[in-house]
Amino acid sequence: MRVTIDLDDELIAEVMEITGLSSAEAAAEEALREFIRRHRELRGVGRQGNLSGIRDSWRTDES
Repeated sequence: MRVTIDLDDELIAEVMEITGLSSAEAAAEEALREFIRRHRELRGVGRQGNLSGIRDSWRTDES
């Protein structure tokens, strides 16, 4: 799907730096994939799992 959107240059640059990706398109796709992964991971928290463990994992990933 082709979409034209304005993105914060600093956010894209940071994603590119963190991931080592060389294009804004790849960085945006990676950010969306990560958002979806985390959303799916957290969706089941109320039903099962260790919320503290998930929170710790989230904090560790941000470092």
